[in-house]
Amino acid sequence: MNGTVLAGTNNIFEVECSDGVIRNCSIKGKVLKSDTEYYNPLAPGDIVEIEVDQMDDNKGQVLSLVPRKNQFVRWNVKGRCPQLLAANVDYMILVTTPDEPPFRPRFIDRELAQAEMLGLTPVIVCNKYDLIAGKPEVEEYLKIWEDLGYKVMRVSAKTGEGISEFIELIRDKLSAFVGQSGVGKSSLVNVLDDSCVLKTGSLSKKYGRGSHTTTKGTLNRLQLNTAYTGGIHGEIASIIDTPGIRRFMLHGIEADDLHLYFRDIKPFVGKCKFGMNCTHTSEPGCAVKQAVEDGLIHEKRYDSWMRIRDQIKTGSWLD
Repeated sequence: MNGTVLAGTNNIFEVECSDGVIRNCSIKGKVLKSDTEYYNPLAPGDIVEIEVDQMDDNKGQVLSLVPRKNQFVRWNVKGRCPQLLAANVDYMILVTTPDEPPFRPRFIDRELAQAEMLGLTPVIVCNKYDLIAGKPEVEEYLKIWEDLGYKVMRVSAKTGEGISEFIELIRDKLSAFVGQSGVGKSSLVNVLDDSCVLKTGSLSKKYGRGSHTTTKGTLNRLQLNTAYTGGIHGEIASIIDTPGIRRFMLHGIEADDLHLYFRDIKPFVGKCKFGMNCTHTSEPGCAVKQAVEDGLIHEKRYDSWMRIRDQIKTGSWLD
């Protein structure tokens, strides 16, 4: 029978099977056929074929992987290979905050580039929006992303602001929450479903960043909070809560190709005096630089693209 991977660790995966039973499944033969050697062979959201253990109905073995419609991947520093964070998703929910931890727009720009490269639909969610006062630079960047056509939502798990609209977006969908540690991914899940209590952690006062309270990606079936559904019971959303990321490293994007995944820069690529050989830095007749001067590309996005390109070249991902 088929099933959906909910979580996994040490090559044992929780699989929600088509008969309604959640089974702990190992991989038969320990290896799945794949074109890429991932840090983890399966991710939450993967659809797999399993066989049930004849001696224990609560166990099984994964026989094969149903081809993914999409996947979200990042580079894993520890394993020195790509890591699957989620599969078969409708939305990548890129969670950020105005403060606590500090706003990091280049972190989001890297996630957006990775989503563009993988053909995923990103949604930027600014959680803790109750902390926006005195942060005009945050609102400016949110507006930049909106002007580029990205969906941006302003919410607060603490006050409930924007939660009803957020629920309307994710209802009956599979979404993955991705973001740096401490932005409140688990707190959002908790407010979306008041019967679901995920462990949340306080920020590190010393570093101003979050502790890693989610240690593995997990697919949660949420019974949506009736306080935000107009009193309608039985509304469901599926959320993959991924581990907090302190350094989001791009995978599969070369420095010289990064402009192809910045949707504001891409239209001007190849139109420079030196064509595809232009580095868009100091060459005369650069269409990209001219677009920046003309206000068609925001200076902050151009600066972000330059910095991320340098990060790819140097391998240094600290903002």
